[in-house]
Amino acid sequence: MTDLPALNWRKSSYSSNNGGACVEVATTPDGGRYVRDTKDRTLPPHYFTPTAWRAFLATTKAAKLD
Repeated sequence: MTDLPALNWRKSSYSSNNGGACVEVATTPDGGRYVRDTKDRTLPPHYFTPTAWRAFLATTKAAKLD
């Protein structure tokens, strides 16, 4: 498992001014991503493989166009 504290976490640009519903994302050395709840960092983050992350982004972008 990747050393989670050593990852460079960044706040999602879509999280600001969203009533406290914030998420942070960190890129792993293999190109995957961890996503965590900014409000409760005691919860385990969700891991996306590189393939799953690309699929998530494509689906999200496609839904935005609907």
